[in-house]
Amino acid sequence: MLSAIPVQTQVDPAFGVPLTRPAVRLVLAALLGLFLGLEREWSDMAAGIRTFSLTSLAGAVFTIVAVETGFGGLLLVGGAFVVVQSVLLAVRGLLVEESLKLTTSVSLLVAYGVGALVAAGFVLGGVTVAVVSSLLLVLKRELHDFADALTREELRSVTEFAILAFVVFPLLPAEPVTVRGVSVEPRVAWLMVVTIAGIGIANYAVVRSYGGLGVVATGFFGGLASSTAVVGSMLGQVRRRSELESYAVAAVLLAEAAMALRNLAIALAFSFPSVLVRAVVPLGVFVVGAVVVALRNADWDESIDLDLDSPFSLRNALAFGAVFLAILAVGTVAQTAFGTAGLYASSFVSGLVSSAGATTTAVLLYRSGSVSGSVAVVAVLLATAASVVVKAGLAFAGPRSFARRIVRWSAVLLAVSGAATLLVTMV
Repeated sequence: MLSAIPVQTQVDPAFGVPLTRPAVRLVLAALLGLFLGLEREWSDMAAGIRTFSLTSLAGAVFTIVAVETGFGGLLLVGGAFVVVQSVLLAVRGLLVEESLKLTTSVSLLVAYGVGALVAAGFVLGGVTVAVVSSLLLVLKRELHDFADALTREELRSVTEFAILAFVVFPLLPAEPVTVRGVSVEPRVAWLMVVTIAGIGIANYAVVRSYGGLGVVATGFFGGLASSTAVVGSMLGQVRRRSELESYAVAAVLLAEAAMALRNLAIALAFSFPSVLVRAVVPLGVFVVGAVVVALRNADWDESIDLDLDSPFSLRNALAFGAVFLAILAVGTVAQTAFGTAGLYASSFVSGLVSSAGATTTAVLLYRSGSVSGSVAVVAVLLATAASVVVKAGLAFAGPRSFARRIVRWSAVLLAVSGAATLLVTMV
């Protein structure tokens, strides 16, 4: 028998004071169960909104009673009842429809757990589980179609990514490691590698599924995966079909916007808890400006497919990690030896290779207190600018008019972002 059940006694700041009352938590648990059961009801399954709502409510009731009485076994009894009910539903489906349908059975167990989480005080956790579970139910067709269309190489890529994210990451030291005067946070550095790889996989799937829909998918989502790949693809299209020039210009600008947005996301996420909010203005100005210019230049009557390589490669990930660590080491040494000017120079040079790596280097230096927020913002913008310079240079491999338009708009966007940076750093 369980003698005690951990309960979150503090109020969840995301939802406010009323959630301290058991009655409010019971109502919320029932509503979340109803939310989970909507898709099952719509799909005409044996268990619908009432069953799911009552199951979540039961989980909340048993949890509250178990907490108040100290009899944790009651929660286990309720869970066992839900398991038995789920098994009976699965058997019924097998006998009546000759199909073993486990989704509804498992969803009922999830609903019970959601009710228990909410009643125990983990409100945000319960809501998260309910929302994610509902998405998995609603996106059934899309998930099955995507899984069925996976090639062996793509499946291997996803498996390798999972190993790096869920096996290697927990094994790395949580504390900073200093090697010859260079301090590195292994988990943070590796998390950056995993994050970039994850973005590439997610957007590879989007581009592969919706790349033919137009400039937004091929340009923006392709830019999140690889802005260089977008430029290369556009060059090939413009050489073969000159009438696609306006489309190609828009796609490249959207790719640059996606790259800048990715760098901004890295700057905000990896600077937590002292979030580098100063980076929002300059990078945000660049992103919005690039999107506006791209939409004005786009030819919406044409669309092409963007060919991308495999979404993830273990060799590429390890190579990216090595490049990032090298960038981090160079940036740290340059900042120590030459001060701010050294960091700026290394950020720009490193950005020619990897703007994401250079961005994370600046953010990690900011996290460690080695540089101020203003210096980190300038370093991030320099890394972003270097990546834009690379794209502009690649554009010269295409028609002269195409290159001129890319260079002109890139220069304008960088100038506006630079002015925004000056305003931010002067405040």
